[in-house]
Amino acid sequence: MGDSLGAVARHLGAPPPEALARLFERWDELVGPAMAAHTRPVSLVRGTLVVTVDQPGWAAQLGWLETDLLRRFADQLGADVVMSLVVRVHPG
Repeated sequence: MGDSLGAVARHLGAPPPEALARLFERWDELVGPAMAAHTRPVSLVRGTLVVTVDQPGWAAQLGWLETDLLRRFADQLGADVVMSLVVRVHPG
C-alpha cells in the first residue's frame, strides 16, 4: 500500500517523502533563523515551493535571495527537489 501511495504521489508531482520531511524539519537551518521567523513553507509540487510570509518586505527579501536559496535547497535536499519559489504574503 505504501509503495502504491508513493507512486501516486510522484505521479502527481510530489517530491520524495524524505526530501519533503527534511525541507519542513530543517526550514530554520535552510533559510536562517531571522527569515524563518517570518516565513513558512506551505507546499511543494513539481519543484515549485510555495512559501508564505507575514510582511511584504520578507517577500521582497525572498525574491532577492531566491538564487542563493535554490542553490542551498539543491545542496541539502537534492538537485530536482526545489526548482522555483512562489511567495505569498499572508499577515498573520
